[in-house]
Amino acid sequence: MTEPDPELQPIAGGSGEPPEIRFLSGPQPRGFELMHALRIFVELLRGFRALHFVGPCVTVFGSARFGEDHPYYKQARALGALLAQDGFTVMTGGGPGIMEAANRGAKDVGGRTAGCNIELPHEQAPNAYLDKIVTFRHFYVRKVMLMKYSYAFVAMPGGFGTLDEISEAATLMQTDKIQDFPLVLVGREFWGPWIEAMETTMLAAGSIDESDLKLLHLTDSIEEAAALIRDAATLKFGLSYAPNVRRRWWMGEFGAFRPKG
Repeated sequence: MTEPDPELQPIAGGSGEPPEIRFLSGPQPRGFELMHALRIFVELLRGFRALHFVGPCVTVFGSARFGEDHPYYKQARALGALLAQDGFTVMTGGGPGIMEAANRGAKDVGGRTAGCNIELPHEQAPNAYLDKIVTFRHFYVRKVMLMKYSYAFVAMPGGFGTLDEISEAATLMQTDKIQDFPLVLVGREFWGPWIEAMETTMLAAGSIDESDLKLLHLTDSIEEAAALIRDAATLKFGLSYAPNVRRRWWMGEFGAFRPKG
């Protein structure tokens, strides 16, 4: 029997919804799923090509909801400056709030920045402090990029998205999928209760080990966070990212982001 045209099938939850909603709504016709898989593949390749030359990055996570007068914004801006002065490209999710602050701090001192933005129903516009910006439709593709190009991760206060990103990074280190990069949580008042909850529930139940909690470095000091990242990157990993890889015209790499040095 001939399979129905996937584009003519009803979309769960109503017609006219984005294809990713349909994709995540259970099994779909094979043709639809194949085409969606190809779109994801192309999005991955586009991210790889765009970010291949960004240099050694530190990714800063945090809420999009804090304005420039908020103490967390000011702290993230100062952190971005410290990271840039240590020679890192400051990478974020590319949006407003903490993400903007970290990128802005890097630009304050002439540093390099990159952003992995995400398309949302309520548009998240890229912030104005980005040397390189790539916009994705899928959160999981975006997270691959944020993890792939970083020597360390810093989590400023945030919401579900920040928590998801922290958990992803910690899980990848726990399961030896990535090296033991620094994962720093800035803000004892904000993150302390979360860590205590893990100690009294997950650790007590045996679902995590004490060594797992040691993956998380909690501090109130951005200077301490920057020093921890600098020491790990230079002493443990040797800043081994190779920025002088030759660009290939047939891969669309002319005009790509060019790091200093």
